[in-house]
Amino acid sequence: MDRKITLSFDVAVIEKAKKFAEKNNMSLSRLTEYLLRQITSNEYKTLEEFPVSDWVNQVAEGEAEYLTKPRGRKAIKSEYYQSRS
Repeated sequence: MDRKITLSFDVAVIEKAKKFAEKNNMSLSRLTEYLLRQITSNEYKTLEEFPVSDWVNQVAEGEAEYLTKPRGRKAIKSEYYQSRS
C-alpha cells in the first residue's frame, strides 16, 4: 500500500535526482522509496556505511547538513498540524 508524504529538498538536489531517476527509468518517488528501503534494512548502522552515500553527497554537491532538533511527540504533532494549515 502506498502513502503520500511531503518532503523538502534543495531545488538543485531535486533537479539532479529527477535526472538520475529518469536515466534509470524510475520515478523520483520510487528512487526515494528505494533509498529509504535500503537505509532501513537494518544492515547499516550509519549513513557512512550505506553504499549510496557517495552518490547522495555528489547530488547534494557537498556534505549533508542535518537540521534536526530533538523534540517530543507532542511537538511533532503540533508541527504537523501547523504545516497543514
